[in-house]
Amino acid sequence: MRFIIRNAKKEDMQQVLSLIKELAHFEKEPDAVEVTQDDLEKDGFGKTPLFHCFVAEVNSKIEGIALVYKRYSTWKGKALHLEDLIVSEAARGLGLGSALLDEVVKYGHNLGVKRINWEVLNWNEPAIVFYEKKGAAIKRDWNVVHLDEKGIKNYISKL
Repeated sequence: MRFIIRNAKKEDMQQVLSLIKELAHFEKEPDAVEVTQDDLEKDGFGKTPLFHCFVAEVNSKIEGIALVYKRYSTWKGKALHLEDLIVSEAARGLGLGSALLDEVVKYGHNLGVKRINWEVLNWNEPAIVFYEKKGAAIKRDWNVVHLDEKGIKNYISKL
C-alpha cells in the first residue's frame, strides 16, 4: 500500500487529535487527553508555532503522525523532542512508523540539532525493539518527571 509523509496542515488537526486519543487508549489512559482540536490549530499554526507535525497519509486518510518541538540541552545545545510517533492500529506494518521517524531525523539534522529525544513506556516492547533497531539508545536509568497542572498550582500556592 502506498502512503505519503508530509507536513501537517491546520485542517489535519481533527484527524491528528483522533490518533492522539487512539494512543491514549493504547497506553491505558483514555481520559488523559485534554488538548482540543482548537488547541492544536492555535498552538501549531499561529504566529509562533509551538510544534511541528508530520503526517502519514494512506488513501487520503491520516494514519500516522510524528509531533516534535525544539528544545535546548545544557550539555549538547540544540535538541529536538519527539513528543509522539503514532501509527493507527489499522495501518501498522505498512512502514509508516519508519517513514515518520526518518522524516523526524532528517528534520532534526536540517535544524542542526545535537540530539533527538523521546520517551517510550517500559512495557511497550515492540516500540523499544523498533527504536533500538533504528540505533536509538534506551536510557533505562533515567526517570521521567512530570509536574501536572494540579501539581503546578499546588507548588505555586506554597511559594
